[in-house]
Amino acid sequence: MVRAGTAVVAALRDDVDRLLAAEPDVRADAWDSVHQMRVATRRLRSVLRSYRTLFEATPIAEMQQELKWLAGLLGVARDAEVRAERFTALLAAHAPQDEFARLATKSTVPKAAGDGYAPGTTEYVRTELVDAERERYRNAHAQILAALDHHRYHTLRHRLSAWRTEPPLDPEQSKQPAAEVFERILRRDRKRLRRLVYAEPAVSPAERVDLLHDIRKAAKRLRYSCEAATDVLGSAAKDLGTEAKHLQTVLGDHRDAVDSREAILARAAEAHDTGVNATIYELLADAEEIAAGEALAKYPAAATFVSG
Repeated sequence: MVRAGTAVVAALRDDVDRLLAAEPDVRADAWDSVHQMRVATRRLRSVLRSYRTLFEATPIAEMQQELKWLAGLLGVARDAEVRAERFTALLAAHAPQDEFARLATKSTVPKAAGDGYAPGTTEYVRTELVDAERERYRNAHAQILAALDHHRYHTLRHRLSAWRTEPPLDPEQSKQPAAEVFERILRRDRKRLRRLVYAEPAVSPAERVDLLHDIRKAAKRLRYSCEAATDVLGSAAKDLGTEAKHLQTVLGDHRDAVDSREAILARAAEAHDTGVNATIYELLADAEEIAAGEALAKYPAAATFVSG
């Protein structure tokens, strides 16, 4: 019989290794490294939350706070990175230069001497959207590097390294059969997701976006708890985790489009206030509204598994 403590230590070790392995690439600013470290941090937090009954409460609560701090730093950089990539793709798909050079002539703001672009053109909007997000990323990455050199992170890394083999397990709970404990945890996480999915049709349109975001987070939590249980429960956990991942992805696409549209509309309002032609912003916002709708159309089918 595999004990729950033995099984959860193995799952925890994999997540700790993912986090620590990402650090050198983040320091070197390698492509996608911030994303990988953020995912590893979130994954670790999620597993500790789902399997919390197998651990001592106080050290887990303390670790959750430190991981939340690290995830927050990584999140600022990653969000800016995502927006820069998304804005670049939107401009390439929806803002042909020749058309918007014509539209830009309607701007009431004259082209400044020495500028390589006029207010309202594609290149102007690219600077206002893409370049601004890249600058946010650079600033956020600098803050991450400072944090990685701080004693707070060094303490966190040392503690995580020790937890690879000796996390603070609850001596009684960890002796239980792994299969029974893991099945119970997956049922609980699935039930939590089901409650949110069943509540969604009754909420107001204003509440729906936030609830869908909560559903996405619950799906992600279920996914990670399933992946941690796959070695113990086999295909049942793997298949459920795949379903949860699909739901998470669908709602992630929706949320990204919604957030992008809001950011673009905010820039459009600023452009209006300064007399700059906002046509490109408005067309990009319309494209994101369509993208959000297309993602949301996939949601009902993606969520059907929760009632199983």
